[in-house]
Amino acid sequence: MVKQLRKEVPDCLASGVVDMATGMLLTYETTDSHPTEVLDLLAGATLDLFQGRTVTMIEDIFKERRGIASTEHYFQEILVNSSNLTHLFVRNNQHDDVVAVVVCPKSVNIGMLFAATRRVIKEAHAF
Repeated sequence: MVKQLRKEVPDCLASGVVDMATGMLLTYETTDSHPTEVLDLLAGATLDLFQGRTVTMIEDIFKERRGIASTEHYFQEILVNSSNLTHLFVRNNQHDDVVAVVVCPKSVNIGMLFAATRRVIKEAHAF
């Protein structure tokens, strides 16, 4: 899946998969070399974005107010723009403990980024 993301997402510079159960980066592929510490922090930051203490508190409040007993997570996709890059984080609908991360230049067409990423994740069978 990581290779397919790099191949099919327009202008993709890097892609990876984070296991939300462990907070670990399972695999990644990038056009540039990055220090191991940065990659480890990416996994932790992804975990915080989707399941940090405040995020889970918000989800729990909404579930309580709506009378929902589900363990489903509300946040499914998060787009982050930095100075030069766009980072897309997408939770897998089949396995919600898995998040794909795609990094592109900030000039990427956002619609194409979402469409290609969603398509690759949906088609990935080993994910």
